[in-house]
Amino acid sequence: MNRLPNLDPLRFVLASIVMLYHIPQLCKNQGLPYFDDLHIFHKGIEAVYMFFVLSGFLIIRLIYRAKQNNTFSIGHFYIRRILRIFPLYYLVVIFGFLFYNVVLPALQIPFEINYSFGEGLFLTLFFLPNIFAELYYPGGILEILWSIGIEEQFYLIIAPLLFFTDKGKILKILLLLTFLYFVIFHVNYFDVLRKFNFVYFMLFFGGIIAILEEMRKLEFLKISPIIPIIIIGSTIVYFTTNVFDFNSIWINNLFMSSLFALCIHSLACNNFNTTITIKALIYLGQISYGIYMYHIIALNLVVFVFLKIDYLKTFNEISTRILILLLTFAITIAMAHISYKYFESYFLKQKSKFRK
Repeated sequence: MNRLPNLDPLRFVLASIVMLYHIPQLCKNQGLPYFDDLHIFHKGIEAVYMFFVLSGFLIIRLIYRAKQNNTFSIGHFYIRRILRIFPLYYLVVIFGFLFYNVVLPALQIPFEINYSFGEGLFLTLFFLPNIFAELYYPGGILEILWSIGIEEQFYLIIAPLLFFTDKGKILKILLLLTFLYFVIFHVNYFDVLRKFNFVYFMLFFGGIIAILEEMRKLEFLKISPIIPIIIIGSTIVYFTTNVFDFNSIWINNLFMSSLFALCIHSLACNNFNTTITIKALIYLGQISYGIYMYHIIALNLVVFVFLKIDYLKTFNEISTRILILLLTFAITIAMAHISYKYFESYFLKQKSKFRK
C-alpha cells in the first residue's frame, strides 16, 4: 500500500516534540540542568493528540475505502493492528515492570511502587494503561503507554461500528457520534472521561476529514496553495506559541482537533504542491513508533550517567543541557532503528498476508 506523502516527516516531528517535553521534566526531577523556556517544550501532550487525529485519519480512511469496495474484514483489520502494535508494546511493558521492580532496587535507586503487580499487569496487558498511569504514576516508561491504550480502545470501537454501518451512512453516523461524544466528554457529570484522557473524539475528527476527502467535499481547500500554507502555518504557531491557548477546554479541544485534522489533510493530500523527499526524515518517521516507545528508556540511561559523573567539572550547565538533549535523541534513534530492523520488521512483513 502506497504511503501518503509528507506524513512520515510529520510523525518524526511529533515524536521529537514529545521528547522535548519529557527531557527537561526528568532533568528537573533529578536536579540536573534543564531548559524549557520555549513553548514547544510544553506541547508534548498536544503532539500526542495530533498523533491521535492522524491515526483516526488513516484508520477510518482505510476502513471507509474497504467498505466502499466490500472488502473490509474485521479479522484482518485486527490482525494487522496486532502485528503493528503488540510486539513493541508488550516488549516495553515487560521492560518497564522489570526496570521499576527489579533494576532500580538492584541499583539501590529509590522508586515508590504504589500498586499491586497483578493490577498493574492487568491494566497494561489489556490496554488500559491510561487508567494505570493516572491512578498510580508507575514511572515514565510505563506512563507513556497511555496513548497506545487510547488508540487500541479506539480500534475496538471503530472496526465493529463501521462494519455494521451501511457504507452510505458512515459519514452521518461519525458526525453524530463525534458530536454526542464531544459534548458528553466536556460535561462535568462525565469528568471521568477527562480524568483518564478518553479523547476518542480526536480520532473521529481525523476520520471525518478523511471521509470528506474521499467524497471530494474538500476540493475548495485545494483552490490555492495559500489555504494549506495558512493551515500548516497556524499549526506551527500552535506548537511554538500560546496564541491559540483558550481558557475554555471545549473551545481549545474543538479548535485543536479541527486544526490538526486540516493540517494532516493538507500534508497527506499535498495541497501545497510540495512533497518532502528527504530520505532520512521519511525513515525517521517510519520508525517514529519506536522513537516514541524507547525515548524514556534512553532518557533514563542518559540521566543516570550524568548523575553518576561530576558533570560540572567537565561541562558547564549549558553544555550539559545540550549533551543530554543530543545524547537522548541519538540513543533513542539508534534503539528505534535496531528495533525496527531486527524486531518489528519481522511482524510488519506479515501484515501483507492480511490485506485485500
